[in-house]
Amino acid sequence: MSHAPATRPAPAWIGEFTLLSALWGASFLFMRLGAAEFGPLPTAGLRVLLATLFLWPILLHQGQWPALRRHWRPALLSGLVNSAIPFALYSWAVLHITTGLASILNATVPLFGALVAWLWLGDRIQRLRWLGLGIGFVGVALLAWRAPGGAGIKSAYAPWAIAACLGATTCYAIAASFARRYLQGVPPLATATGSQLGAALGLCVPMVWFWPATMPGPRAWGAIIAIAILCTGIAYILYFRLIAHAGPSRALAVTFMAPVFAVFYGAVFLGESVTPWMLGCAAVIVAGTVLSTGLIRGPALPAHPAKRT
Repeated sequence: MSHAPATRPAPAWIGEFTLLSALWGASFLFMRLGAAEFGPLPTAGLRVLLATLFLWPILLHQGQWPALRRHWRPALLSGLVNSAIPFALYSWAVLHITTGLASILNATVPLFGALVAWLWLGDRIQRLRWLGLGIGFVGVALLAWRAPGGAGIKSAYAPWAIAACLGATTCYAIAASFARRYLQGVPPLATATGSQLGAALGLCVPMVWFWPATMPGPRAWGAIIAIAILCTGIAYILYFRLIAHAGPSRALAVTFMAPVFAVFYGAVFLGESVTPWMLGCAAVIVAGTVLSTGLIRGPALPAHPAKRT
């Protein structure tokens, strides 16, 4: 018998899904603009610090401080894995590869998410979903193999930047299953605020240590404020709402819509080029993601007791 949390019909969460895709797609642009002057660690640190300051009064006004106080340990730990580490990795990566390439690599989050949920939570993966995982990872391998040749590359550190992006996506995948196991039923606002507070505590010392010698200009500050409030504070409320209402696999699937917005923003505002190879690999990754997250379902399998560890 399955004990998976009930999900709402798609029309109830599809609007939040689309808005979150647009916000997280913009985060790559803002990270690039901020990290160019602040550096990666101050960019990540300011992002979560300002997001915490934005969310905290809302949390108090909504009367959700007791919920955060009861679950503060998993909420703070979630912030380290789901925000502090991946934000720092991506802020460094976008200095060495284009924001479009970084966003396409970010689309691997649901692939890793399905694997983590299978290994950790015992989620069943049918044959069609296994096929999707294989297709998705082939797309990533093709993109990484061809990328050092020039497409989307800005420096000799590109292979390490690609590895940093994949490390960040693995963190996101682990954090999604962690939230499902330890933060199920906690109000999304309490989870979002607690996670950003945990990330801010984790990044405060590196942020101060690597603070730039020259004060960044208005454009960099504007990018930091935008990524903190729009792409982090508001976006993480939406994200944890999606985990609660649509399930972690579908919440993670937002990452295959975000590259559509990110590539558009990068081309318009940064003049980044988009090659047919990048688009082809992106299509392969998206196809694998759709299959691996169960958005397209295969024939039902006979029921059997769930394996527990």
